[in-house]
Amino acid sequence: MFTVHTLDTAPAAARPTMEGVRRKLGHLPGAVALMAESPELLKGFLTANATFEATDLDPVEREVVVLTVATRHGCRLCVAMHTATLHRLGSDEELVTALRDGTTPAHPRLAALRRFTLAVLDHAGAVPDDELRAFLDAGYRPRHALDVVLGVGTYTISTFANRLTGAPVDPHLSPYAWEPAA
Repeated sequence: MFTVHTLDTAPAAARPTMEGVRRKLGHLPGAVALMAESPELLKGFLTANATFEATDLDPVEREVVVLTVATRHGCRLCVAMHTATLHRLGSDEELVTALRDGTTPAHPRLAALRRFTLAVLDHAGAVPDDELRAFLDAGYRPRHALDVVLGVGTYTISTFANRLTGAPVDPHLSPYAWEPAA
């Protein structure tokens, strides 16, 4: 139903965005080629993602948020992509496995971040006071709670679009393939 666009077949409004992604990554990911059907969705996701990348959460913390959302939403592509990112960041295998399996990471601060991300998802943002307090007691600040909301929103866009379009796991990510638990 959805077209895997090239720079030649994509709507004109999506082409500059696609070309920017291709230049930055050296290839055009399948998810981008599919999202290009809606230039606004593509640009909106990439803009939100760039904003999320600029938050006060460090790179590993951002990946904890992303993988928590991706596993919750069952996005195979996002899990593979962000597993690769965690490996590039030098994350330990225990963290990667815990996030992919939906279990609690051993590192207390990252475990608190994962729990809070799940609370944001589970309560549609209306996180109970005790869960917010536990997050703050782990060393995070109110700003970080809002940064998590931005990450949840950004990656809800991505995971939903990828699932709707059937975005494939790009070949270079196949070593990180993931299947949701039954």
